[in-house]
This record gives sequence, C-alpha cells and structure tokens, in this order.
Amino acid sequence: MSQPESLKNRMQNDLTEAMKAGDDLTKSTIRMMLAAVMNAEVAGKEAVTLSDEQVIGVLRSESKKRLESAEVYEQAGRTELAVKERNEIAIIERYLPAAMDEAQLNAVVSEEVAKAAANGQTGPKAMGVVIKAVKERVGASADGAAIAAAVKSAL
Repeated sequence: MSQPESLKNRMQNDLTEAMKAGDDLTKSTIRMMLAAVMNAEVAGKEAVTLSDEQVIGVLRSESKKRLESAEVYEQAGRTELAVKERNEIAIIERYLPAAMDEAQLNAVVSEEVAKAAANGQTGPKAMGVVIKAVKERVGASADGAAIAAAVKSAL
C-alpha cells in the first residue's frame, strides 16, 4: 500500500501543472506557499521537515496575511489589489482541510465543557483544559481563534 502524498509534494506537483498550463496566479501563489514552508523548515537552530499538520499551520498563517492585506487594500480603495489577495486566498484554501462549521465546533466545545465540569473544572479556570481538548479533537479543521472564542462563550 502506498503512502498518501505529502502536502508539500502535492504543492510541487501542482506548481508543475500550473507552469505547463501558463496559470501565472496559481504559479506565483504556490511558489509563495512553498517558500513560506521552506522558511519555516529552516527557521530553527537546525533544518527540519514539516509534517502536513505544520504545513497547514504555515498555510493558515499565509491565508490570514492575505485576508488582512485585502482588507487594507479595500479600505484604501485599491480594489484590484484586494481582488488579487482574495484570489490567492482561494488557491491557498485548496490545500487546507475543510473548515468545521460553527454548529459542529460548538457541539464539540459543549461536550468538552461538560467533561471539564464533571472533573470539577468550571469557569475561566477550565478554559485552557477545554481549549486543549477541543484542539486535539478537531485538529486543523478549526482555527485556534475560533476555538478560543467558542470556549469562552460556552464558559
């Protein structure tokens, strides 16, 4: 049985396809994503190979940067640049796991809050424990800020 293709390999293969197809936006966006991943790999004291989970974290960060840039461009009346940023976000999202909807996230949060309460942890003191448990269950399908907000409102 063959091992599933790594996210980084998938991006490199898609870059080759975009080059063959002459798709400049996809080509430049994938190059930017690969550069961000490579920078993350050599950022510490020694070079490492990132796992798919870590690559997803890097891509989420890149997506967030694009969103912030798009909002700044829109406020400045530079709609053509805002559209380019949003198009890049769409390409980055191809490599991110499907986001969990709010109802699903709230259901997981409610279960973990109930578990924490059963263990005698309630209120703000339980927040860290609940957030950690929720992150372990939902993995990369929910943003850390969304998890924290859901837990805060549940407690």
